[in-house]
Amino acid sequence: MTSSYPRPDFVRPDLRWKLLDGSWDFLFDDEDVGLSQKWQNKGIPSEVQVKAGKTKGAGAEADSITQKIAANADHLLQNNIFTDTKARRNAKRSIKVPFVFQCPASGIGEGGEHEVLWYERSIQDPRTNEGKTQGRRVLIRFGAVDYECSIWVDGQYVGGHRGGHVPFDVDITDALDNTTKEPSADRRLTLRVFDSAYDLQQPRGKQYWGAKPESIFYTPSSGIWQSVWMETVPSTRLADSSHGLILRSNDIQSGNLHARVAVQGHRTGQPLTAEIESSLAGTVVSKSGKKEIRQKEDFVNIDLSMRAPSDVTFNLPGHPDQAALIPDKHAWRDGVALWSPEHPILYDITIRLFDGSNAQIDEVKTTAGMRSISWSNNDGTFRLNDRPIFQTLVLDQGYWPETFMTPPTADANKKDIELSKAMGFNGCRKHQKLEEPSFLYWADKLGYLVWSEMANGYDFEVDYVDRFDQEWMEAVRRDINHPSIVVWTPVNESWGYGDLPNNIEQRNHIRSLYYMTKTLDPTRPINDNCGWEHVTDDLTTFHDYADGAQLEESCKTMDGILANKGPKPVFCAPNDKDPGTKPRAGAPVLCTEFGGVNIAGKKGERDWGYTTASDPKDLLQRVEKLMMGVVKGGHICGWVYTQLADIEQEVNGLYSPDRKPKLDIAGVRAIQERAIKEYTNKHSA
Repeated sequence: MTSSYPRPDFVRPDLRWKLLDGSWDFLFDDEDVGLSQKWQNKGIPSEVQVKAGKTKGAGAEADSITQKIAANADHLLQNNIFTDTKARRNAKRSIKVPFVFQCPASGIGEGGEHEVLWYERSIQDPRTNEGKTQGRRVLIRFGAVDYECSIWVDGQYVGGHRGGHVPFDVDITDALDNTTKEPSADRRLTLRVFDSAYDLQQPRGKQYWGAKPESIFYTPSSGIWQSVWMETVPSTRLADSSHGLILRSNDIQSGNLHARVAVQGHRTGQPLTAEIESSLAGTVVSKSGKKEIRQKEDFVNIDLSMRAPSDVTFNLPGHPDQAALIPDKHAWRDGVALWSPEHPILYDITIRLFDGSNAQIDEVKTTAGMRSISWSNNDGTFRLNDRPIFQTLVLDQGYWPETFMTPPTADANKKDIELSKAMGFNGCRKHQKLEEPSFLYWADKLGYLVWSEMANGYDFEVDYVDRFDQEWMEAVRRDINHPSIVVWTPVNESWGYGDLPNNIEQRNHIRSLYYMTKTLDPTRPINDNCGWEHVTDDLTTFHDYADGAQLEESCKTMDGILANKGPKPVFCAPNDKDPGTKPRAGAPVLCTEFGGVNIAGKKGERDWGYTTASDPKDLLQRVEKLMMGVVKGGHICGWVYTQLADIEQEVNGLYSPDRKPKLDIAGVRAIQERAIKEYTNKHSA
């Protein structure tokens, strides 16, 4: 739980906000009677009667899906279904937002099938009299609510959202003004949330549809799971990335930042101009001058030079001049500071908005990291700033024992990055989860590569396509300006696409995700279907959980790398309706899941890994064989080791659930440094 502003990547200097995390009233609506009884108008009741129910499960189709994709499938629980069948009364109680009711930190810590949830708390109008005169708007911002929600203020509907992993806001200004109450009076904020326990067309990632978590699936997280806050903003204002701001920072050749500055609340006939200023270490580098936002558009394109004049010096603590700032020549390109894991140099960006009288009406501060990515070099390399880089990534699922998907503290995301870097990883593949913005903020600042990945569903139907397209595009928009993100991954291991060998619609949907993403962001490669059954060819990624010797043998040759992984081909073969896809010659090849080794536990425990070590020393030796086995063949330019930390029954992490190391940190780092050196010696620029 945080007390700091939840969007450190987009901050107004005159920030006026109030965090709404903390105690809310909460009620399970298991009979789904709240709307018909108009709880939104009257307030949620002190209790509600629930009739005797029936034993429920996700059904035979869901069981079949579990069997097909679960690891350790021969140990799946039998009759793993919800059995809460007694009549009862659900009482209103307190929940600690932003923690989900299933986790201990919420103050509730209950499982079970509860699909309809109601939240309520009092709020006050945060505007001053001056703010009202200025016409400032009041927004309530939600980091993420899983899955569908509707929102009311004093019974007046103010908005809603569908999608459990992306942010949204609602403008409650009119509801606050539409009242006879005193300006300082309490107002009632009410949320109704629906999160299906069984709907496999709903993007859900690793959130399981059984009564108990098992295999690679975990306890679900329903309802509010990221911060909620109230904020006053100008009526005409600069838009964040979710609403159109793009800072394209890949053009290190020209040294220009290509910005698309977007606005919200642009009235017809209202003249507006915008400008951008960049600075480094407190010294201004350049300013664009004011650019007109045309009457029929809500954006303006601005190119801003990031190249520092030769006579400018940058004064950082311990660095008296530009030459001493970063001694590595690879940190600069003709006066442009470059972002990389070794030198995560960020420019401070200030964007200002002016009205027709040239008065400033809004200002926002953010950052930009100048760096290029190239993956079409025809030599098998993945290049950052035109230099081959070996990506030593860790699979990171962002899960904590007391808070589940929600970071337990304001610095938890930063700590996870630091723990990963301590072992020698230079980035992560965020797996089946869109992490909150503070994670990417710290990845940018600390120099940590990120592969961004959507939470998948498991049942391909028309509704799934609609839901997935919406949420994935919202995810890309939210995170598009972070230099730390180097790859987009919409789909993992054909989850939700169970018949790719035969089904042209399934292939075409993954292709459509590829092209939609490319349209919005042509600057990053797309890992279309991580692991196997690729339908596009930016990258060749594969998953292989074999032990060390077998994995080394597979990685010796491209034939071994491209061999079927279980029953799955790495690329989709032709059929009578589709020409199929072949690996692109010279494309980067990465082993994007391997490892997953646990340490043997007590007999009878459900804890598991893909392979098992006897003790920490044996675990380190196995990690060494696996990592060196991947890199020795010389074909692979990066990996993703499974995984950062233990999660529930899946105890194949390098750290325990409470982030204690399970093996020697320096030993893992030394192995990865050897692997990078071996790769670099073969692919020096």
